[in-house]
Amino acid sequence: MAVISRPISETKAEFFRALANPARIRILEVLSEGEQSVGEIQPRAGIESSHLSQQLGVLRRAGLVVARKDGSQVFYSIADAQLVGLLASAKQIIIRSLSGTENLLADLRAAVEIG
Repeated sequence: MAVISRPISETKAEFFRALANPARIRILEVLSEGEQSVGEIQPRAGIESSHLSQQLGVLRRAGLVVARKDGSQVFYSIADAQLVGLLASAKQIIIRSLSGTENLLADLRAAVEIG
């Protein structure tokens, strides 16, 4: 019996698609500080509550966050601590990329002033 498996690249692409939304990134950044209720996430992420609910659902279905119900409140947390590291790494890559752009702009400005 042959087992059909998907290439890891497809699985990675799905993972990154789940991250490919600014609202979901903001939610994850808020949750990187620890478990929080929907009521705590909403003002910190700056996302309308209906939109927040939708985005939390996407993150939950992707396995990136887990939910825990306590009475009428639902608390969310990041499912795998390595995701926090991934977000931090992405931030560092962006900072380095932007600093390279900043240096290029400074060089261009200097060239315009000379020329």
